[in-house]
Amino acid sequence: MASACAALVALVSGAAAAADPRPPLHVFVLAQDGSRRSYDEAVAVACIQGVVNRDSPDLYVLSKGDEHPRFWLDVLSSGGRWLQGRPLEPVADIDALVRLAGARLKGAVIWDPRVPATLNVATTIAGVEDAVVLSPELADEELGAWGLRVIRDLRGMFTGAETGSSKDDVYRWAVREYLAKGRCSSHRLCLFEDSFGTRERGNIRYAVTRDWAVCNRSFVFDLSPWGDEAPADDPGQRPGLDLETYRAILGATERNAAGRQMTELTGFFSFKKYSNVPGHRSAHEPVPTEWETVWVITPYNCYQNTVSSDCYNQSLHSQAPRAPLRQHWATRSPALGRKAYLCILMADYDSSTPLYEFLPKNFHKPGCGSLPLAWGLNPNLLETYPDLIAYFYAMASPEDTFTSDASAAGYFNPSRVPPRNMPLLVEHCRRFFREADMDIAPMVLDWCQPTPAVLDAFARFSPAGFGTIIYDFHSGTGRPARTQVWRGMPVTELINDAGDAFSSAERTADEMAGAIKGRGAGAPGSYFFRIVWASTGGIEEAVGLLRRRLPALDIEVLDPHAFFGLLKASQPPGPP
Repeated sequence: MASACAALVALVSGAAAAADPRPPLHVFVLAQDGSRRSYDEAVAVACIQGVVNRDSPDLYVLSKGDEHPRFWLDVLSSGGRWLQGRPLEPVADIDALVRLAGARLKGAVIWDPRVPATLNVATTIAGVEDAVVLSPELADEELGAWGLRVIRDLRGMFTGAETGSSKDDVYRWAVREYLAKGRCSSHRLCLFEDSFGTRERGNIRYAVTRDWAVCNRSFVFDLSPWGDEAPADDPGQRPGLDLETYRAILGATERNAAGRQMTELTGFFSFKKYSNVPGHRSAHEPVPTEWETVWVITPYNCYQNTVSSDCYNQSLHSQAPRAPLRQHWATRSPALGRKAYLCILMADYDSSTPLYEFLPKNFHKPGCGSLPLAWGLNPNLLETYPDLIAYFYAMASPEDTFTSDASAAGYFNPSRVPPRNMPLLVEHCRRFFREADMDIAPMVLDWCQPTPAVLDAFARFSPAGFGTIIYDFHSGTGRPARTQVWRGMPVTELINDAGDAFSSAERTADEMAGAIKGRGAGAPGSYFFRIVWASTGGIEEAVGLLRRRLPALDIEVLDPHAFFGLLKASQPPGPP
């Protein structure tokens, strides 16, 4: 451990460290060896980090099993970025980490492995009480030496006496004791997978994220959005019980927010508990479960930041300096000709994990970047990873345009927003769009055609373009949005035929060609494609193959402003 920690110091040059007497950045390295012990360590370290970093960015966590936090430390410690010049000070072990926290750490919460949901409620309590979350084994091993008082011991508290489900009893108790009393954040909820099926495998994906929950004093839970079946982790519960508890959490949070702000739900549903992945005979597939989650939360003034697993150090990154961002895309105003005009949305960087883990792999590589592309990146993530977003903006070429993704400043269903909440939604999105220098919402996900109220709202913060995918998963029906201009805002379908995660240029070219043929393959024609987690090189290859598959069409790829500008010019002006 000592040699590994010492090697970290070489990340920052000695000259820079000596010239800039900045406070040290303490660095802890997780074992991440697939054991229960390493899982318990990750939970405890993340909770301590959330307490330590609440007021200043002092503690950075690395892992022996994950390269991404090391990658971002390298990036942010160079090129004049905000961590450059901070000397790195290794933290040898968890005992040293407790000493580093000092008086900031007020006690410990012990969770009950027999009731996995108690891990999440223990994390909620840790945020409220400035505490560390410990398994019984880690508590027996460490508490005596640390001298911390036990604030709560959750073992044996929950038996299902209230609801028939020990899992739901846990959350309902926590709603009464912490959420309803206004002791938790009304701006951020955490949908983090609990220890069911994860601790035994040492899966720390939603262990390392708990610094963010503790730092924000967030309410943490893990429940099913479905009302028609029991979840895999609690098959004996009455169907719909999880959903009732889910709505109780959303309702209490909305009451606490009192219309002052929107609430972000960060985290994703558990595939193996709530959808029909192998081992769980659910009636629901993963994508409908995602849509059902957003359908449930939107009426509560809530939007989602979906996948946030394996996202390290959010309590530190969130404190990076922020200033209004500026884009430097090329300005084009092409004349409408007899061509097939394409615009490509490099999609699904709308949540923390794709931004943190996937986008660095897919953004520019040497020799790429000649095609104009739209990159879907939700601006609400400026609250979580402002330094990462600033890095991508600085790396962008004039051919790159950053837009929002699903659905604007966060993932919600516009048709599900109650009229009383629409003004707050508009102000929320306008604020983030301004900071991110965005004016296009290209991937609005909804269950029905956009109403005048929805279009009016979006015209106030995304006047340059509105793209949408419409599908009703309850009835299994959907049809493309009508291309039009609404109060100066061009509106069109976002074509999802190539919307699966990118696997090959050949497959993507075939899917795009099929979509164009299915829409008449006319010239002039406008085709706006969603393509998920593709590299710039992969897209350039796919477009080359597409041209060979459709030799009769003169295909031109446009940036989103030029594309929506041509679309606007080709349509009647619409209502004033």
